[in-house]
Amino acid sequence: MFKAAFRPVDRAALIAIALSFSLSPSWAQTAAPPSGAVALPDIVVTATGDATPASEIGSSVTVITADQIQAQQRRTVNEALDAVPGLNVVQTGGPGGQTSIFMRGTNSNHVKVLIDGVDVSDPSSPNGSFDFGQLLVGDIERIEVLRGPQSGLYGSDAIGGVISIITKKGSGPPKVTASAEGGSYGTLNEKLGLSGSSSIFNYSFNIDHFRSVDTPVVPAYLTPPSQKAADDFYDNYTYAARVGADLTDTFAVNSILRFTDSTLLFNSDQSGGCFCLADPDRSQQTDRQFYTREEAVWRSLDDRFKTTLGVAYTDVSTHTVQPPEDFTPPSTDIGERLKFDLKQEIGIVEGEKLILGAEWERDSLNNETTTYANENRALYGELESNPFNHFFVASNLRYDDNESFGGHYTYRIAPAYIIPGADTKLKASFGTGFKAPTLNELYQNYPAYNFYANPNLRPEESTGYDVGFEQPFVNDRIRVGSTYFHNNITNLIADNATYTTDINVGKAVTYGNESFASYKVNEELNFRADYTYTIARDLTTNTELERRPKNKATLQANWTPMGKLHLSGTILYVGPWLDYDSLTGAANSPAKGYATVNLAASYDINAQVSVFAHVDNLLNRQYEDPLGYLHPGLGAYAGVRVTSF
Repeated sequence: MFKAAFRPVDRAALIAIALSFSLSPSWAQTAAPPSGAVALPDIVVTATGDATPASEIGSSVTVITADQIQAQQRRTVNEALDAVPGLNVVQTGGPGGQTSIFMRGTNSNHVKVLIDGVDVSDPSSPNGSFDFGQLLVGDIERIEVLRGPQSGLYGSDAIGGVISIITKKGSGPPKVTASAEGGSYGTLNEKLGLSGSSSIFNYSFNIDHFRSVDTPVVPAYLTPPSQKAADDFYDNYTYAARVGADLTDTFAVNSILRFTDSTLLFNSDQSGGCFCLADPDRSQQTDRQFYTREEAVWRSLDDRFKTTLGVAYTDVSTHTVQPPEDFTPPSTDIGERLKFDLKQEIGIVEGEKLILGAEWERDSLNNETTTYANENRALYGELESNPFNHFFVASNLRYDDNESFGGHYTYRIAPAYIIPGADTKLKASFGTGFKAPTLNELYQNYPAYNFYANPNLRPEESTGYDVGFEQPFVNDRIRVGSTYFHNNITNLIADNATYTTDINVGKAVTYGNESFASYKVNEELNFRADYTYTIARDLTTNTELERRPKNKATLQANWTPMGKLHLSGTILYVGPWLDYDSLTGAANSPAKGYATVNLAASYDINAQVSVFAHVDNLLNRQYEDPLGYLHPGLGAYAGVRVTSF
């Protein structure tokens, strides 16, 4: 087991280090694909950690571009991810509520989430699940959703897959963009951005503000008699910067900085004789999230060698205040992560690339009474190969040495073959994943509840594979595809028989199918349909896993009847699932499925000014997902966007 190589770094010192560099990670600097929901992205980064043509990738990847986000007028990342196949997005109520994503039936803490290469999970989170509820989209260039076990390249958490968010890079003359939107539920959404580049410098600065004043989230059956549950209030300010400099033809320095300050007023559930009923007073949760990554990039030997040295820092603080009548003292949890990484890319010959990497990481949890920390070191290698015409394969192997549980190997192989003449793409992947126990599970005791940590916990582990095809027709105007996936998960962390600690006893299996069909009628009109079928079972209890619907389907359409007018529509169907019943406390309770319709329209008045409007939940469907939390009904919003040149 490796010994500590670095002492804890003072937070202020880390911020000073962050400010001493410039730009965002070079591996994320890829050209954006053409707009339009059905266009196959030209380049994908996340599948291999390197800019790779989409046609050469054997993995299942969905790319969402800034153009698509703008066309559908999504304000948060979880809204943008709603229609992605293989994902189930679960948000506790309205904006700002805890938001989890279940990928291919795996747990919500089995998804690795990156922003410009920074692991943004909260080290102080009890189960390590990332909360998507705080992520606004104002500075996002693209989102890549990589499905299947990915620990061979990305380490812990990547059992279900990886969601990588890449922010906008400045280019060209200075440009200012601004937009303002308002609408239902006291919603206000404002964005301001400045971007551009000079001979060696590039820069992008963004401010994103989102507020929702009165979103009803408590169902009537959870409201105490003769009382009215207060609506949720949410306010989010996000500040982002991405700057950099190409100091020479072969050497560049890069930096990203991101800070989010948000406040959520929400209903707790500790009132009256039934502890499930909504409290008449609201609780308050304040989140402050700071992420940064600094790196230096050196290219040599005619770009055959590319060396990247980086340092990333995460600081996430959550402060919660309960209503006075609950007699619960305020709590503050702080999670910090410091990570150093070194990556060497080697172009061997045409069509062959070797990537070698090393990482050191320290996570810490701080609260009112204790501080816990854990270190991890890792080595990994990947070979991207084109052994013969039309056949491509990416293979990786990784070794993690963790202070708490020792060494762990993971791997992955993903081949793809294009059948000449037919252009049929056959693809597959096979790999392993793991989820390290959290600091909370390893070290945090709760003696008042007779629950104690278990420092002997082992990682949760998985083995998974998928196999599928994609087939274009009529000069790629029509494209269909289908992929079968299967995951076996062992050593799942669960309560022991007496509910006094956590142990590795759980087993689960998830499998299913992701299918799609797209049709580009012409340059102005296109359609895409996706369907996901998922089976997720707990093999220990032989029951279905909660919050994993078997059926999910989406239909999306984009129409530009004239150059200045753009129309977009999405129909989302989520089938029934099992859930925890907030009223009775019963597990595995049936929850009804739902369908929603969202419409969006924008019109370019001229090259600088456009107006836009959208309607969410057009049919005003009333539904709970999860049980006990209403989602907003019909909502209408409108705004204006201005761009300077």
